[in-house]
Parts: sequence; C-alpha cells; structure tokens
Amino acid sequence: MLYFWISAGLIFYIIIGYPVWLHVLARLYRKPFRREDRLFGVSIVIPVHNGARFLRQKLESILQLNYPADLLEIFVVSDGSTDETNVIAREFSHWGIQLLSVPRLGKAAALNAAVPHLRGEILVLTDVRQTLEPDSVKLLIAPFADATVGVVSGELILREGTTRSEADIGIYWKYESWIRRNLSWLDSTMGATGPFYAIRRRLFQAIPEDILLDDMYLPMTAFFADYRLVLEPKAIAYDYPMAREREFTRKVRTLGGNYQLLLRMPALLGPRNRLLWHFISYKVGRLCLPWLILALLIASLELPLPWNLLVAGGSAAFAGLAAIDRSVPQRNIVKRVSSPARTFLILMFATVQGLKVLFVPPRSVWKVTDIASDT
Repeated sequence: MLYFWISAGLIFYIIIGYPVWLHVLARLYRKPFRREDRLFGVSIVIPVHNGARFLRQKLESILQLNYPADLLEIFVVSDGSTDETNVIAREFSHWGIQLLSVPRLGKAAALNAAVPHLRGEILVLTDVRQTLEPDSVKLLIAPFADATVGVVSGELILREGTTRSEADIGIYWKYESWIRRNLSWLDSTMGATGPFYAIRRRLFQAIPEDILLDDMYLPMTAFFADYRLVLEPKAIAYDYPMAREREFTRKVRTLGGNYQLLLRMPALLGPRNRLLWHFISYKVGRLCLPWLILALLIASLELPLPWNLLVAGGSAAFAGLAAIDRSVPQRNIVKRVSSPARTFLILMFATVQGLKVLFVPPRSVWKVTDIASDT
C-alpha cells in the first residue's frame, strides 16, 4: 500500500503540485528583467527542409515587421530541400532576403552553417511554419537591454482548431506555457520556445549535429554561462492547430531529446544547475510519469477490497474511453471525456517511445510534423 501512495503522490506532484508550487514561488520571488526599446543589429535565421507550403507566408510576415530594414538581415537556410523552397526564397531576394543552401544534415547543422555568414548582434531563430506579428521581433529583443539575459523566447499561440483533439492539444500547450512563464519570472525557462526565440550571437556555440533539441541545448549553454533564459509573452508567433497524432510525433522527438541531453549535459543534474530541483520536478518528472503510473497500477493490486477493484475498474474505464474515442462523433458529449483520455495516453506513450533515442541513430527520431487533423 505504501508504494501505491508514494506513486500517487509523485504523480499528483508532477502534474498539479509542482506547477502550483512554482506559481506561488514565482509570485513571491519574482525576478524582473529590464526591457528597453533599444535597437540591435538582428539576424533572422529560418532553417527549413521542404517548407515550400509555408515559406511564402512566413517571409511575407517577416517583411511586415516593424523594425529598421538597415538593422535587419534575413537568411533562409535550405537544409537539402527538394521542393520549391529554394525557388520561393529566391523570389524574395530583391527584398534583401538571402538563401543559403546546404546539404541535408538536419536543423543543427543548418544553424551551424548559417552563423558565420551573419553580422547581427542578436540572432532570431524561427521555424518556417509560424507567422510573426509585426511588433514581435522588436518586443523579442527588448529584454536584451538587461545584461543578465542571454536568451529570449517568444509566445507561441496556436490558432483555433476544428476538432476536439486539436482543442485538447491547445489546452495542453497553454498548461506548458504557464509553467514556462512562471519559470521565467522566477529565473529561467528550461530551454526556449523552438519556433521563435533569440540569443546573443556571442553566446552561440556550435550545436552537435545529432542533437534533437537545439532549442534546449543552445539556451542551456547560455544558462550555464550564468545568463537568464526568459519569456517575452508580448512577442507573438502564430502556429497552426496540432492534432494528437502529429503532436505524438513531435513529443517523441522532444522527449527523446530530453533523454539525449541528460547524457550529453550531465551538468543538468549537478550543482551547477541553479534550478536543479525545478529541472527534476519538471523535465525529469515528465520522463518518469508513465513509469510512475505503471508502478501505481501494480501497487494497487495489494490494496484491500474494494479499493483494488475501484482502481482497476477506473483504469479500465479510462483506457476504454481512449480506445473508443476515434469512433465517437465530434459533437457527442462523450467526446469531452474520451478525447482527453486518448490525448493523455498518447502523450504517455510518446514518453516511452522517446527512449528509443538511446538505441537508434537520433536522426531516425526526427520526422516532419504535419498539421493535418485527426478525429
């Protein structure tokens, strides 16, 4: 019975207890950072592989930025694209947008190849799929007026979806953003918002080409150089809604990347990490969550009657709702329960799947994330 309550307590702490405690700490010990409407030389880098579907809209949003053109340079880094990506990028050359075409070696290699060509004091790294608000870059770089800030993440807002699964992922993303916002207030986020973040150029270090999470590896090198990683919620990028199965693909990569970084960056679990307990509670806790759930189910077998039957019945009902979700119509009231159940189990399975990064080449875990809806 003891193991049951230990497992239950840890699960509660990881999902609810820690985020609430973090919020209280962030309110009590908020650590402001200075913002100034100061203009830096900025280099915007868009690494892309076969992103023709999104590139034109992305570049048009960048050309509408409220930022002096003479302080802004824009690079599209085509990572071995075989579609119309390069053709579209060249169409924008008369607006000063530059194309750098490199062999297909992955996002980290594309960023490494681009940086020697850049002259901006601040590097803005952004993916092809998201569009930027006109003031987003100006707001994103304002915190760099504070000498303690090394990396600034923008706020990623998911557009409204049309299916229940897209709504579930939207709620999950708001939960994640809330945690990141509180970490930023307290000290630093654990990485950056990958589709839209900025880093001081002098803090850029070559990223190992097999790293799955450049948006965690690169910011954490700045963190260990005693800089803060902060979130600027007014610097907004918009993304398409994400369906469950596509979020599963992304989660396998990101959680696999977390396993990978624990091996590559042992300082994350050492005394140099000034947010060690937060890292364990947030990042390590998420990796442990499916195993804690399994431990809870096994431990529940030793509970006295009728509690063991209640746990078994509740677990079976939860799994059953997830199993029938695909066949439940969108407007059916059961969907309000079955869809979150299925979403939760998919995310747990993604955590387990991420372990394969320890046994297979990391590049095999990276797959293009589509935006098509499921049911």
